[in-house]
Amino acid sequence: MPDLNDVFTPALGRLQQQQLLRRRRAVAPLAEAELEVDGQRRLAFCSNDYLGLSQHPALKQAMREAVERYGVGAGASPLVSGHSPAHEALERELAAFVGCEQALYFYAGYAANTGCVPALVERGDAIFSDALNHACLIDGARLSRAEIHVFPHNDMAALDQALAKSSARRKLVLADAVFSMDGDIAPIGEMLRLCERHDAWLMVDDAHGFGVLGEGGRGSLSHLGIAPRRHGARLVYMATLGKAAGVSGAFVAGAAPVVQWLLQRARTYMFATAAPAPVAEALRTSLRVIEAEGWRRERLAQLRSCLRDGLAMLPWTALPSDTAIQPLILGDNATALAVMDALQARGIWVPAIRPPTVPAGTARLRITLSAAHSLQQVQALVAALQSIAAEPPARSA
Repeated sequence: MPDLNDVFTPALGRLQQQQLLRRRRAVAPLAEAELEVDGQRRLAFCSNDYLGLSQHPALKQAMREAVERYGVGAGASPLVSGHSPAHEALERELAAFVGCEQALYFYAGYAANTGCVPALVERGDAIFSDALNHACLIDGARLSRAEIHVFPHNDMAALDQALAKSSARRKLVLADAVFSMDGDIAPIGEMLRLCERHDAWLMVDDAHGFGVLGEGGRGSLSHLGIAPRRHGARLVYMATLGKAAGVSGAFVAGAAPVVQWLLQRARTYMFATAAPAPVAEALRTSLRVIEAEGWRRERLAQLRSCLRDGLAMLPWTALPSDTAIQPLILGDNATALAVMDALQARGIWVPAIRPPTVPAGTARLRITLSAAHSLQQVQALVAALQSIAAEPPARSA
């Protein structure tokens, strides 16, 4: 058997040659939308903190007070002794916020999807997954051992046809509500109509819509005028709480029997230590801020309009998006990395996204906006991109 170094050192070298080698950066928050990145000050357009709540004074205070009551760890899984009164209250408030009967809080979004999908379907069942779904939905589908059908992105005719052909015992459609790398919104209403026609279930991941879209930030279902209770157990709603909500974790909501089943069968819930109770208390405060401070969503809309006007003047393709995610397609990996480096040299951090996160040939800058940004900061990003486009940079090997 070869030595591990003999296996992975050449493999890392190949990633480097393909411009696919990733590296972490040590990041600390500064003022507003600025970060200290590896010791350097940067204006950041890379965070999913869409409402700027991660540094909100009320959330910080809620966590500080909860630490004094609960301490800093949960101590066990939720089904042993890790489920506190703070978690209990948070789940009630999450369910009410999104208009569902019941909610279940998970320590992470990846854990929610990889745990819930295999709890809903198994071998002998069928999953119908959008081609651009997030990795956690893909992994959850694989873990379920159900038959997997991948349909082209947002192609409802293809989904209709695939559902009609299937004779599986149970059918589950999986889709992001807002797609994390393209910023577009799934046609959830049409998906629900197809699920009703073909007796299927729908699970949507609203990681990037919750807090940003809909009345009071209630998410993509509210944005599209969909009332979850009207669809009963056919609709399972999931959203993460480490993005617009500014803290961490995720929740799954829906009809009470479905949520109770997930509590009994989702392995990532049953066998993992619960998130600390102070996190739950901070999230309870976050829900109140999301609803009360609507100016944050208004500012996002203004910033998005300003950015899109500027991106339209560039030689690259800005994908259409009504969300905080604004992708700029650059094409090959080397160009994406070179433009990212040129922005870094100007004190601006926008991540280059490459395969396998996105399809080959569609490497991009994933620009994310936050209510913490100012109009002047967005204008500075546009000016920097225009300058770079005028003299395209080359990236050294």
